[in-house]
Amino acid sequence: MDKLMEINGILNDFVWGPPMLVLLVGTGIYLTLRTNFFSITKLGYILKNTLLKMFAKDEHGEGEVTAFQAVATALAATVGTGNIAGVATAISIGGPGAIFWMWVAALFGMTTKFAEVVLAVQYREKTPDGRFVGGPMYYITNGLKWKWLAYIFAFFGALAAFGIGNMVQSNSIAEALEATFGIPKLGIGIALAVFAAMVVIGGIKRIGSVTEKLVPFMAAFYILGGLVIIIINAAHIPEAFKLIFGSAFTGTAAVGGFAGSALKHAMRYGVARGVFTNEAGLGSAPIAHAAATTDHPVRQGLWGVFEVFMDTIVICSITALAILTTGVWKNGATGAALTTEAFSHGLPGTWGGIIVSIGILLFAFSTILGWEYYGERCAEYLFGPKVNIIYRILWIPFIVVGAVGGLEVLWDLADTLNGLMAIPNLIGVVALSGVVIKLTKEFFAKERVLGNK
Repeated sequence: MDKLMEINGILNDFVWGPPMLVLLVGTGIYLTLRTNFFSITKLGYILKNTLLKMFAKDEHGEGEVTAFQAVATALAATVGTGNIAGVATAISIGGPGAIFWMWVAALFGMTTKFAEVVLAVQYREKTPDGRFVGGPMYYITNGLKWKWLAYIFAFFGALAAFGIGNMVQSNSIAEALEATFGIPKLGIGIALAVFAAMVVIGGIKRIGSVTEKLVPFMAAFYILGGLVIIIINAAHIPEAFKLIFGSAFTGTAAVGGFAGSALKHAMRYGVARGVFTNEAGLGSAPIAHAAATTDHPVRQGLWGVFEVFMDTIVICSITALAILTTGVWKNGATGAALTTEAFSHGLPGTWGGIIVSIGILLFAFSTILGWEYYGERCAEYLFGPKVNIIYRILWIPFIVVGAVGGLEVLWDLADTLNGLMAIPNLIGVVALSGVVIKLTKEFFAKERVLGNK
């Protein structure tokens, strides 16, 4: 076991180290250049056709769930503890400058996510029972004809889900609620398992139905709390931005309980947290988007851009500004404890700690729902539809195991597998980038004819 963990540690250092981060960001830069900075120059158009049409029901085309239910499922899996604890960790290790590099990763990641979603819809399949399935394993198979590579992605995804999307999330919830409200971890785990079972047993339609209500509420709840803190400390906003941009290229000197940080740490942890929170390039979100009702792959791809924008540019930035404007980043705390300290410092009484704890509960629980669907689709690709109910049944007890802190060895292994998912996915996305360009040009040529520029 010790030898296995040693090998896994070496792999994990590579998977989440500089080489992989360069590969992920490099892919985003390549796709952004090939699409003429589409995700940035047309951001207004994208938000008009996503954010402002969030609850519209007049969708045309085929699909299993609405476009927003698909993106809500993807956001449910994407918006997780990384938005609360991950951002704080980036600041505590990389300094305020890490936030600048997190934004950079997100700007290029928007195009990567766009390309993933476009390919997922373009190469998805309709099953005999009327379901729509897709994702990296399908666009690698149907687009590249490299089924062996698709099997590798599906294998990594089916196993990684039990760690990053299940046990790690339930443990984060249990830790937060026990610390804030004194609720025993076992009781929390059982309650989470029961509620999750009620949702995931119903498949994507029930998951989509729940997440389209849960995601807007949980995002608004956390964003509102963060904005109140930022407004109260509005006088420190200019200083916060000065810290972010000023230390992005120079590093951060030691101050208070903060030990200081070199430029390489700001870049590494900023980019890593950006990638970890929005999952652009990992290949997970397109699995949910593939089930969307849409009349063109690019129309659903717009939701991929929106997803990264909302996750990193909005929610992660709220966390970062709350930490920086309150000044608590200098105190030496890290992770969720640092975010909790910022909210507690900025809000009266115990409200700050309560908001962070409830935020972790909602963010992590939604991640459990979204990642169950990802893992299930990967398992179905490997073993056929009969495995779906088995996967759902296996998923439930692992929530309890994670809540009480069991099988941490598997968490570490799953973290490595989660990163390894990116390699076959990025190969598929880059190799099929020509298809993305062609479909994008076709879509916007049609939009210009219709006057919807």
